[in-house]
Amino acid sequence: MPITLLFDLDETLLDTNLNAFVQTYFQKLAERLAPHVPPETLLKYLMLGTRNMMASEDPAHTLREVFDESFYPFFNVDREAIAPAIEDFYDNVFPSIREVTQPIPGAVEFIEWAFAAGHRVVIATSPYFPRKATYHRLRWAGLPPEKYPFALISTYDDFHFTKPHVAYFAEVLARLGWPDGPVLMVGNDVEQDLIPAAALGLATYHSVDVTPSANGFNATGRGRLAELRAWLEQTDHAALMPSYSSSAALLAILRSTPAALTSLLAPLAAEKLAARPSADEWSVTEILCHMRDVEREVDQPRIQKILSEDEPFIPAELPDEWAKTRAYDRQDGLSALREFTAARVQTLEALAQVAPAQWSRKARHAIFGPTTLQELVSFNAEHDRLHIQQVWKSISS
Repeated sequence: MPITLLFDLDETLLDTNLNAFVQTYFQKLAERLAPHVPPETLLKYLMLGTRNMMASEDPAHTLREVFDESFYPFFNVDREAIAPAIEDFYDNVFPSIREVTQPIPGAVEFIEWAFAAGHRVVIATSPYFPRKATYHRLRWAGLPPEKYPFALISTYDDFHFTKPHVAYFAEVLARLGWPDGPVLMVGNDVEQDLIPAAALGLATYHSVDVTPSANGFNATGRGRLAELRAWLEQTDHAALMPSYSSSAALLAILRSTPAALTSLLAPLAAEKLAARPSADEWSVTEILCHMRDVEREVDQPRIQKILSEDEPFIPAELPDEWAKTRAYDRQDGLSALREFTAARVQTLEALAQVAPAQWSRKARHAIFGPTTLQELVSFNAEHDRLHIQQVWKSISS
Protein backbone atom coordinates (compact mmCIF):
# COMPACT_ATOMS: atom_id res chain seq x y z
CA MET A 1 0.00 0.00 0.00
CA PRO A 2 1.41 3.45 -0.91
CA ILE A 3 2.49 5.62 2.02
CA THR A 4 2.10 9.38 2.08
CA LEU A 5 5.53 10.54 3.29
CA LEU A 6 5.79 14.08 4.65
CA PHE A 7 9.40 15.28 4.78
CA ASP A 8 10.77 18.22 6.65
CA LEU A 9 13.56 19.94 4.69
CA ASP A 10 16.12 21.69 6.92
CA GLU A 11 18.20 19.23 8.95
CA THR A 12 16.16 16.35 7.54
CA LEU A 13 16.93 16.41 3.81
CA LEU A 14 19.29 19.41 3.84
CA ASP A 15 22.06 20.01 6.37
CA THR A 16 21.62 23.71 7.12
CA ASN A 17 23.61 25.88 9.46
CA LEU A 18 20.48 27.81 10.39
CA ASN A 19 22.19 30.65 12.21
CA ALA A 20 24.58 31.25 9.33
CA PHE A 21 21.80 30.78 6.80
CA VAL A 22 19.45 33.34 8.39
CA GLN A 23 22.23 35.87 8.95
CA THR A 24 23.50 35.55 5.38
CA TYR A 25 19.99 35.61 3.94
CA PHE A 26 19.01 38.79 5.79
CA GLN A 27 22.30 40.49 4.93
CA LYS A 28 22.16 39.72 1.22
CA LEU A 29 18.47 40.65 0.94
CA ALA A 30 19.11 43.95 2.70
CA GLU A 31 22.00 44.73 0.35
CA ARG A 32 19.94 43.95 -2.75
CA LEU A 33 16.96 46.06 -1.63
CA ALA A 34 19.01 48.92 -0.18
CA PRO A 35 18.22 51.24 -3.14
CA HIS A 36 14.53 50.89 -2.26
CA VAL A 37 14.39 50.25 1.51
CA PRO A 38 16.81 51.27 4.32
CA PRO A 39 18.49 48.04 5.55
CA GLU A 40 17.70 48.61 9.24
CA THR A 41 14.03 49.26 8.41
CA LEU A 42 13.84 46.25 6.12
CA LEU A 43 15.21 43.90 8.77
CA LYS A 44 12.81 45.22 11.42
CA TYR A 45 9.72 44.59 9.32
CA LEU A 46 11.08 41.41 7.80
CA MET A 47 11.16 40.03 11.33
CA LEU A 48 7.67 41.44 12.03
CA GLY A 49 6.28 39.78 8.94
CA THR A 50 7.91 36.48 9.86
CA ARG A 51 6.52 36.60 13.40
CA ASN A 52 3.05 37.34 12.09
CA MET A 53 3.25 34.41 9.69
CA MET A 54 4.28 32.17 12.58
CA ALA A 55 1.31 33.35 14.64
CA SER A 56 -1.34 33.29 11.92
CA GLU A 57 -4.28 30.91 12.23
CA ASP A 58 -6.35 32.72 9.62
CA PRO A 59 -7.71 30.35 6.95
CA ALA A 60 -8.80 33.31 4.82
CA HIS A 61 -5.32 34.72 4.16
CA THR A 62 -2.22 33.08 2.76
CA LEU A 63 1.07 33.53 4.55
CA ARG A 64 2.24 35.75 1.73
CA GLU A 65 -0.76 38.02 2.33
CA VAL A 66 -0.05 38.06 6.06
CA PHE A 67 3.60 38.92 5.41
CA ASP A 68 2.83 41.61 2.86
CA GLU A 69 0.38 43.33 5.22
CA SER A 70 3.07 43.33 7.91
CA PHE A 71 5.83 44.59 5.61
CA TYR A 72 4.98 46.83 2.67
CA PRO A 73 2.71 49.37 4.41
CA PHE A 74 5.71 50.58 6.41
CA PHE A 75 7.69 51.65 3.35
CA ASN A 76 7.17 54.39 0.82
CA VAL A 77 7.09 51.79 -1.95
CA ASP A 78 4.60 49.21 -3.10
CA ARG A 79 5.32 45.58 -3.83
CA GLU A 80 5.13 45.91 -7.59
CA ALA A 81 7.72 48.70 -7.59
CA ILE A 82 10.37 46.50 -6.01
CA ALA A 83 9.18 43.20 -7.48
CA PRO A 84 11.97 43.12 -10.11
CA ALA A 85 14.62 43.53 -7.40
CA ILE A 86 13.04 40.78 -5.31
CA GLU A 87 12.85 38.44 -8.30
CA ASP A 88 16.48 39.20 -9.15
CA PHE A 89 17.47 38.45 -5.56
CA TYR A 90 15.87 35.00 -5.60
CA ASP A 91 17.12 34.26 -9.12
CA ASN A 92 20.71 35.42 -8.77
CA VAL A 93 21.66 36.18 -5.16
CA PHE A 94 19.80 33.65 -3.01
CA PRO A 95 21.53 30.67 -4.72
CA SER A 96 24.87 31.87 -3.31
CA ILE A 97 23.67 31.01 0.22
CA ARG A 98 24.11 27.36 -0.75
CA GLU A 99 27.61 27.56 0.75
CA VAL A 100 26.21 27.26 4.30
CA THR A 101 24.33 24.04 3.46
CA GLN A 102 25.12 20.52 2.31
CA PRO A 103 23.06 17.48 1.37
CA ILE A 104 22.12 14.96 4.05
CA PRO A 105 23.75 11.60 3.33
CA GLY A 106 21.24 9.09 2.01
CA ALA A 107 18.51 11.64 1.27
CA VAL A 108 18.59 11.34 -2.52
CA GLU A 109 18.84 7.55 -2.37
CA PHE A 110 15.82 7.30 -0.08
CA ILE A 111 13.67 9.69 -2.11
CA GLU A 112 14.46 7.79 -5.31
CA TRP A 113 13.56 4.51 -3.62
CA ALA A 114 10.32 6.02 -2.29
CA PHE A 115 9.20 7.11 -5.75
CA ALA A 116 10.22 3.77 -7.27
CA ALA A 117 8.17 2.00 -4.58
CA GLY A 118 5.10 4.05 -5.49
CA HIS A 119 4.94 6.15 -2.35
CA ARG A 120 3.65 9.73 -2.32
CA VAL A 121 6.36 12.21 -1.27
CA VAL A 122 5.62 15.67 0.13
CA ILE A 123 8.10 18.38 1.06
CA ALA A 124 6.51 19.54 4.31
CA THR A 125 8.82 22.42 5.15
CA SER A 126 7.50 25.29 7.24
CA PRO A 127 6.37 27.73 4.53
CA TYR A 128 8.20 30.94 5.40
CA PHE A 129 9.76 31.28 1.95
CA PRO A 130 8.44 31.94 -1.56
CA ARG A 131 8.40 29.12 -4.06
CA LYS A 132 11.65 30.10 -5.78
CA ALA A 133 13.62 30.03 -2.52
CA THR A 134 12.23 26.64 -1.49
CA TYR A 135 12.98 25.19 -4.91
CA HIS A 136 16.58 26.41 -4.65
CA ARG A 137 16.93 24.73 -1.26
CA LEU A 138 15.66 21.47 -2.71
CA ARG A 139 18.30 21.72 -5.44
CA TRP A 140 20.95 22.22 -2.75
CA ALA A 141 19.72 18.97 -1.18
CA GLY A 142 20.22 17.21 -4.50
CA LEU A 143 16.45 16.98 -5.01
CA PRO A 144 15.56 19.41 -7.81
CA PRO A 145 11.78 19.71 -8.17
CA GLU A 146 12.24 19.63 -11.95
CA LYS A 147 13.39 16.01 -11.58
CA TYR A 148 11.38 14.63 -8.69
CA PRO A 149 7.55 14.54 -8.87
CA PHE A 150 6.78 15.72 -5.35
CA ALA A 151 3.07 15.60 -4.65
CA LEU A 152 3.25 18.94 -2.85
CA ILE A 153 5.85 21.47 -1.72
CA SER A 154 4.64 23.89 0.94
CA THR A 155 5.57 27.56 0.38
CA TYR A 156 4.22 30.86 1.66
CA ASP A 157 2.59 31.64 -1.70
CA ASP A 158 -0.46 29.46 -1.11
CA PHE A 159 -0.23 28.04 2.42
CA HIS A 160 -2.03 29.54 5.40
CA PHE A 161 -0.28 28.05 8.44
CA THR A 162 3.25 27.30 9.58
CA LYS A 163 4.67 24.72 11.91
CA PRO A 164 4.08 23.97 14.74
CA HIS A 165 0.36 24.69 14.13
CA VAL A 166 -1.47 21.38 13.86
CA ALA A 167 -3.55 22.98 11.10
CA TYR A 168 -0.40 23.12 8.92
CA PHE A 169 -0.30 19.33 8.74
CA ALA A 170 -4.05 19.17 8.13
CA GLU A 171 -3.66 21.70 5.32
CA VAL A 172 -0.98 19.53 3.72
CA LEU A 173 -3.23 16.48 3.67
CA ALA A 174 -6.27 18.48 2.57
CA ARG A 175 -4.26 19.88 -0.34
CA LEU A 176 -3.60 16.27 -1.33
CA GLY A 177 -7.31 15.49 -1.24
CA TRP A 178 -7.13 13.68 2.12
CA PRO A 179 -5.58 10.52 0.69
CA ASP A 180 -6.53 7.20 2.23
CA GLY A 181 -3.85 4.91 3.58
CA PRO A 182 -0.84 5.28 5.86
CA VAL A 183 0.84 8.64 6.50
CA LEU A 184 4.26 9.28 8.05
CA MET A 185 5.84 12.58 9.07
CA VAL A 186 9.65 12.47 8.90
CA GLY A 187 11.52 15.24 10.65
CA ASN A 188 14.36 16.10 12.97
CA ASP A 189 12.62 18.67 15.17
CA VAL A 190 10.43 17.25 17.92
CA GLU A 191 8.66 20.53 18.71
CA GLN A 192 8.14 21.71 15.12
CA ASP A 193 7.70 18.46 13.19
CA LEU A 194 6.74 15.56 15.38
CA ILE A 195 4.57 16.74 18.27
CA PRO A 196 2.09 18.69 16.08
CA ALA A 197 1.98 15.92 13.47
CA ALA A 198 1.20 13.42 16.22
CA ALA A 199 -1.46 15.79 17.57
CA LEU A 200 -3.23 15.49 14.21
CA GLY A 201 -3.01 11.71 14.55
CA LEU A 202 -0.07 10.96 12.26
CA ALA A 203 2.73 8.45 12.71
CA THR A 204 6.15 10.07 13.06
CA TYR A 205 9.78 9.18 12.39
CA HIS A 206 12.45 11.07 14.32
CA SER A 207 15.27 11.45 11.79
CA VAL A 208 18.26 12.08 14.03
CA ASP A 209 21.54 10.46 15.01
CA VAL A 210 20.61 9.98 18.67
CA THR A 211 18.69 7.20 20.34
CA PRO A 212 16.19 8.93 22.64
CA SER A 213 13.65 11.52 21.51
CA ALA A 214 13.65 14.87 23.27
CA ASN A 215 11.07 16.19 25.71
CA GLY A 216 9.75 12.74 26.53
CA PHE A 217 8.14 12.41 23.09
CA ASN A 218 8.10 8.89 21.69
CA ALA A 219 8.06 8.88 17.91
CA THR A 220 6.63 5.89 16.05
CA GLY A 221 10.18 5.28 14.80
CA ARG A 222 13.58 6.89 15.06
CA GLY A 223 17.00 6.63 13.51
CA ARG A 224 19.16 8.06 10.79
CA LEU A 225 17.57 8.92 7.46
CA ALA A 226 19.68 6.18 5.91
CA GLU A 227 17.85 3.68 8.15
CA LEU A 228 14.34 4.79 7.19
CA ARG A 229 13.89 2.45 4.23
CA ALA A 230 14.70 -0.65 6.29
CA TRP A 231 12.44 0.59 9.09
CA LEU A 232 9.53 1.10 6.67
CA GLU A 233 10.04 -2.31 5.10
CA GLN A 234 9.92 -3.94 8.55
CA THR A 235 7.03 -1.90 9.94
CA ASP A 236 3.39 -3.01 9.75
CA HIS A 237 1.72 -0.28 7.70
CA ALA A 238 -1.32 -0.55 9.94
CA ALA A 239 0.79 1.25 12.56
CA LEU A 240 1.09 4.20 10.15
CA MET A 241 -2.64 4.69 9.63
CA PRO A 242 -3.75 8.13 10.85
CA SER A 243 -6.37 8.63 13.55
CA TYR A 244 -8.07 12.02 13.47
CA SER A 245 -9.89 11.70 16.78
CA SER A 246 -8.54 14.20 19.31
CA SER A 247 -10.12 17.61 19.78
CA ALA A 248 -6.86 19.18 18.53
CA ALA A 249 -7.06 17.12 15.35
CA LEU A 250 -10.71 17.97 14.78
CA LEU A 251 -10.10 21.70 15.20
CA ALA A 252 -7.11 21.53 12.85
CA ILE A 253 -9.17 19.82 10.17
CA LEU A 254 -11.97 22.37 10.50
CA ARG A 255 -9.46 25.23 10.27
CA SER A 256 -7.62 23.76 7.31
CA THR A 257 -10.68 23.09 5.14
CA PRO A 258 -11.45 26.62 3.85
CA ALA A 259 -7.71 27.31 3.51
CA ALA A 260 -7.09 24.22 1.39
CA LEU A 261 -10.21 24.76 -0.71
CA THR A 262 -9.12 28.32 -1.49
CA SER A 263 -5.70 27.19 -2.69
CA LEU A 264 -7.01 24.19 -4.60
CA LEU A 265 -9.64 26.20 -6.45
CA ALA A 266 -7.78 29.46 -7.07
CA PRO A 267 -6.31 28.36 -10.44
CA LEU A 268 -9.63 27.10 -11.81
CA ALA A 269 -11.94 28.88 -14.22
CA ALA A 270 -15.58 29.47 -13.26
CA GLU A 271 -16.81 26.93 -15.78
CA LYS A 272 -14.66 24.22 -14.17
CA LEU A 273 -16.28 24.93 -10.81
CA ALA A 274 -19.75 24.74 -12.33
CA ALA A 275 -19.20 21.54 -14.33
CA ARG A 276 -20.66 18.31 -12.99
CA PRO A 277 -18.39 15.24 -13.28
CA SER A 278 -21.49 13.27 -14.20
CA ALA A 279 -25.22 13.81 -14.24
CA ASP A 280 -25.69 12.38 -10.74
CA GLU A 281 -22.71 14.12 -9.07
CA TRP A 282 -22.51 17.61 -7.68
CA SER A 283 -20.31 20.26 -9.22
CA VAL A 284 -17.68 21.99 -7.09
CA THR A 285 -20.00 25.00 -6.89
CA GLU A 286 -22.82 22.85 -5.53
CA ILE A 287 -20.46 21.29 -2.97
CA LEU A 288 -19.35 24.74 -1.77
CA CYS A 289 -22.93 25.96 -1.45
CA HIS A 290 -23.80 22.80 0.47
CA MET A 291 -20.85 23.25 2.86
CA ARG A 292 -21.75 26.91 3.44
CA ASP A 293 -25.38 26.22 4.27
CA VAL A 294 -24.66 23.18 6.43
CA GLU A 295 -22.11 25.22 8.39
CA ARG A 296 -24.51 28.09 9.00
CA GLU A 297 -27.81 26.26 9.40
CA VAL A 298 -26.90 22.83 10.79
CA ASP A 299 -23.50 22.72 12.47
CA GLN A 300 -23.44 26.12 14.19
CA PRO A 301 -26.93 25.74 15.74
CA ARG A 302 -26.05 22.22 16.96
CA ILE A 303 -22.87 23.43 18.65
CA GLN A 304 -24.67 26.34 20.25
CA LYS A 305 -27.48 24.07 21.46
CA ILE A 306 -25.24 21.47 23.05
CA LEU A 307 -23.17 24.16 24.78
CA SER A 308 -26.17 26.02 26.16
CA GLU A 309 -28.54 23.18 27.10
CA ASP A 310 -28.21 20.02 29.17
CA GLU A 311 -28.41 16.90 27.01
CA PRO A 312 -30.49 18.55 24.26
CA PHE A 313 -32.30 16.70 21.50
CA ILE A 314 -30.65 17.26 18.10
CA PRO A 315 -33.12 16.81 15.22
CA ALA A 316 -32.08 15.27 11.93
CA GLU A 317 -31.62 17.52 8.90
CA LEU A 318 -31.88 16.76 5.18
CA PRO A 319 -29.55 19.32 3.62
CA ASP A 320 -28.84 17.27 0.49
CA GLU A 321 -32.24 18.36 -0.86
CA TRP A 322 -31.14 22.00 -0.76
CA ALA A 323 -28.96 21.57 -3.83
CA LYS A 324 -32.12 21.39 -5.91
CA THR A 325 -34.55 23.50 -3.90
CA ARG A 326 -32.04 26.35 -3.51
CA ALA A 327 -30.70 26.07 -7.08
CA TYR A 328 -27.06 25.73 -6.10
CA ASP A 329 -26.15 25.19 -9.74
CA ARG A 330 -27.06 28.82 -10.47
CA GLN A 331 -24.97 30.32 -7.66
CA ASP A 332 -21.39 31.59 -7.70
CA GLY A 333 -18.97 29.04 -6.29
CA LEU A 334 -16.23 31.40 -5.13
CA SER A 335 -18.76 33.60 -3.36
CA ALA A 336 -20.07 30.49 -1.60
CA LEU A 337 -16.50 29.63 -0.58
CA ARG A 338 -15.94 33.08 0.91
CA GLU A 339 -19.22 32.81 2.82
CA PHE A 340 -18.34 29.32 4.02
CA THR A 341 -14.93 30.57 5.19
CA ALA A 342 -16.51 33.42 7.16
CA ALA A 343 -18.98 31.01 8.78
CA ARG A 344 -16.24 28.51 9.59
CA VAL A 345 -14.19 31.22 11.31
CA GLN A 346 -17.24 31.92 13.50
CA THR A 347 -17.49 28.21 14.32
CA LEU A 348 -13.82 28.05 15.25
CA GLU A 349 -14.17 31.11 17.48
CA ALA A 350 -17.01 29.40 19.34
CA LEU A 351 -15.09 26.13 19.71
CA ALA A 352 -11.98 27.99 20.89
CA GLN A 353 -13.94 28.88 24.06
CA VAL A 354 -14.75 25.23 24.82
CA ALA A 355 -13.00 23.96 27.94
CA PRO A 356 -11.55 20.41 27.79
CA ALA A 357 -14.35 19.01 29.98
CA GLN A 358 -17.02 20.49 27.70
CA TRP A 359 -16.04 18.29 24.77
CA SER A 360 -17.83 15.45 26.56
CA ARG A 361 -21.12 17.36 26.91
CA LYS A 362 -23.96 15.01 26.01
CA ALA A 363 -26.79 15.24 23.51
CA ARG A 364 -29.37 12.95 21.90
CA HIS A 365 -29.35 12.88 18.11
CA ALA A 366 -32.42 11.79 16.16
CA ILE A 367 -30.34 9.32 14.12
CA PHE A 368 -27.13 8.67 16.04
CA GLY A 369 -28.75 8.43 19.45
CA PRO A 370 -26.68 9.38 22.52
CA THR A 371 -23.70 11.46 21.47
CA THR A 372 -21.28 14.15 22.66
CA LEU A 373 -19.99 17.46 21.40
CA GLN A 374 -16.71 15.82 20.41
CA GLU A 375 -18.49 13.14 18.40
CA LEU A 376 -20.68 15.72 16.63
CA VAL A 377 -17.61 17.82 15.76
CA SER A 378 -15.90 14.65 14.51
CA PHE A 379 -18.85 14.20 12.14
CA ASN A 380 -18.26 17.77 10.92
CA ALA A 381 -14.55 17.05 10.33
CA GLU A 382 -15.36 13.84 8.48
CA HIS A 383 -17.92 15.79 6.40
CA ASP A 384 -15.11 18.20 5.46
CA ARG A 385 -12.74 15.42 4.52
CA LEU A 386 -15.30 13.63 2.36
CA HIS A 387 -16.20 16.78 0.45
CA ILE A 388 -12.55 17.72 -0.11
CA GLN A 389 -12.00 14.23 -1.49
CA GLN A 390 -15.00 14.86 -3.73
CA VAL A 391 -13.62 18.24 -4.85
CA TRP A 392 -10.18 16.75 -5.42
CA LYS A 393 -11.63 13.99 -7.60
CA SER A 394 -13.66 16.52 -9.59
CA ILE A 395 -10.82 18.96 -10.31
CA SER A 396 -8.30 16.18 -11.03
CA SER A 397 -10.45 14.49 -13.63
